[in-house]
Amino acid sequence: MAQERFADVVERFANGYADLAAASPEILKKWQDELERGFKRMTNLAQMVQSPVEPRTGQTPREEIYRKGKARLYRYASKRTHRTPVLFVPNLGISRPYIFDLLPGGSFIEHMTKEGFDFYLLDWGVFGPEDNDLSFEDCVVKILPRVTRKVLESSGAPSLSVLGYCMGAPLSSSFVASHPEVPVKNYINMAGPIDFSKVGIFGLWLDRRFFDVDRFIDTMGYLPADMVKAGFKLLRPTMDLSTNLNLWWNLWNDKYVEGFNALNKWANEYVAFPGEFFRQWVRDFYQGNKLYRGELVFGGRPVKLEAIDCPLFVVGAKEDYIAPPACVRALMSAVRSRDKEYIELPGGHISLIAGRGASVHCWPRVSSWLASRS
Repeated sequence: MAQERFADVVERFANGYADLAAASPEILKKWQDELERGFKRMTNLAQMVQSPVEPRTGQTPREEIYRKGKARLYRYASKRTHRTPVLFVPNLGISRPYIFDLLPGGSFIEHMTKEGFDFYLLDWGVFGPEDNDLSFEDCVVKILPRVTRKVLESSGAPSLSVLGYCMGAPLSSSFVASHPEVPVKNYINMAGPIDFSKVGIFGLWLDRRFFDVDRFIDTMGYLPADMVKAGFKLLRPTMDLSTNLNLWWNLWNDKYVEGFNALNKWANEYVAFPGEFFRQWVRDFYQGNKLYRGELVFGGRPVKLEAIDCPLFVVGAKEDYIAPPACVRALMSAVRSRDKEYIELPGGHISLIAGRGASVHCWPRVSSWLASRS
């Protein structure tokens, strides 16, 4: 619509205004609307450049109930009408978890709390050189066991549901598969890679034929945030251009601008990877595919996905180029669960969990499936 109106404007300027008086009321209304939007665009652009407003993200009320090193466990306020608490395990490194609670009306966490879930978020933290010894195995055998105990203690519930998103899915599924004593009632994988032979372009870049992770970490010590940013930008080199074009066409819309500012803040706030975590992540998962093959041993315990037998819900995104549907869906055939379901929804890796599409297509499906089992 905006492009059509802009074309109308160009045509009017090219052909003159002689027939303006004879224009229909509909044409005049389009002119008036476009002029008003043009003025609003300039006003919002000036504000964004001259006096930008810091977006207020993460507004759902919460309390910190546990911390270990950089990690924090938060419990969110809700009516808690569902007895079984939900532990949300997001990715470690890469980005900050406030994407899941971006703005009121556009927050997965807000949705889940309004649905009555006793919702917990594990925030892995922001890492520096002092964290380079933290490994993937440490997260599975040291941090996640303590976090799940705190969830059960604070909720008073006999069991919990675990929801892993992105890298949080291989982290949490490794934990669930190797800790059968933890009473996990339900498990959800949202856009989490499991079969790394089908993981897409990242798998090609990190292939051992082209990338020596040991040499990289021995030299660098860790993966800096700027290199994380560069890697994701290279996945879609024209993304910034299309994002800014979309911003221009919608710059007249205050709600769009508010959402853009919040998402843009998150999209440019990258987090470094600890050295040993990145080494193990690349070597054992991208290059060795050891989780799917059942070849991992953490803390002396074998990590076998077939040990997972609780109800399972797996969500893939059709346009996900970070965790393509095939590598996510692979969890379905790897577990022993009888009650299991896979759905594939429109959108990409981020739009599956955040944004207007997620609030329509994804969040209600997740909360509905979980509610009937909580």
